[in-house]
Amino acid sequence: MKSDIRNFDLNLLKALDALLDERSVTKAAQRLSLTQPAVSGMLTRLRDSFDDPLFVRAQRGMVPTLRAQQLAAPVKQLISDLEALLQPEAFDPATSTILVTVAATDYALRAVVVPFLGALRKQAPNIRVAVQAVDLSSLPTQLEQGEVDIALVTPEMTPPGVSSQNLFDERYVCVMRAGHPDARSPTLSLDRFCELDHALVSPTGGSFSGVTDEALSEIHRHRRVSVSVSSFLILPELLSTCDLIAVVPERLTPANNSLVVREPPVEIPGFTKAMVWHGRTDRDEGQRWVRSILLETCNREAL
Repeated sequence: MKSDIRNFDLNLLKALDALLDERSVTKAAQRLSLTQPAVSGMLTRLRDSFDDPLFVRAQRGMVPTLRAQQLAAPVKQLISDLEALLQPEAFDPATSTILVTVAATDYALRAVVVPFLGALRKQAPNIRVAVQAVDLSSLPTQLEQGEVDIALVTPEMTPPGVSSQNLFDERYVCVMRAGHPDARSPTLSLDRFCELDHALVSPTGGSFSGVTDEALSEIHRHRRVSVSVSSFLILPELLSTCDLIAVVPERLTPANNSLVVREPPVEIPGFTKAMVWHGRTDRDEGQRWVRSILLETCNREAL
């Protein structure tokens, strides 16, 4: 590297960040509200400073060199730290108007996001929350670029190189409508469990097999799955209208008398729900507070 911190223009970091994201001088110039020649000049200075071409031309835009790829995460962290340095006011939940983007699975929408939003609105009514579906293929990029602040996934789904914290362990229970013929019995035998018609949630749609079927297969048994739906949200209404039963995560059981809960007659492995975020927000006071409320809400729901 030819230059040192004494003569390096820190404004070049924002240009490098934009170029890494956009892979185009024209698009980077638009993002920075600068002219294309100005950004081209900044790229020339960056190349000189790092003694590397940083980008090479390709059929579609520009391709970063290995050196540029190595710089991507540190540059974003530096920009984030500098922006935080220029925010002298302490975070106040009561007046904050920050935007928080949460990516959640269908299960997490009901089990985590709904109670979290209720708690958040009481303490920080002006914070805006954008909730979107988790896209595992693009989640690492979304976290890195700030398009997603918090993702609610399982530890197995957690992208490498991000911060994470387990929220709770979930287990499965069996539910049916209160008027179901088998609701009178406090327990379900394995034989009866396998004889009944089941509803199953298949997030990808169309599957008639899940973790329950895997557990039954281990003991050489099988059940009859009659209905497959793609969302947990429709399940309570479906079960209340017909004599189906379903094995669902315990936190999704409704807090009313329309459905009854029974222990499954087979051991079904549960799962852990975690929240993940990019390390660049580790020290952001607002993001840290929001994460603390989310964790606190999950702990309260477990009681």
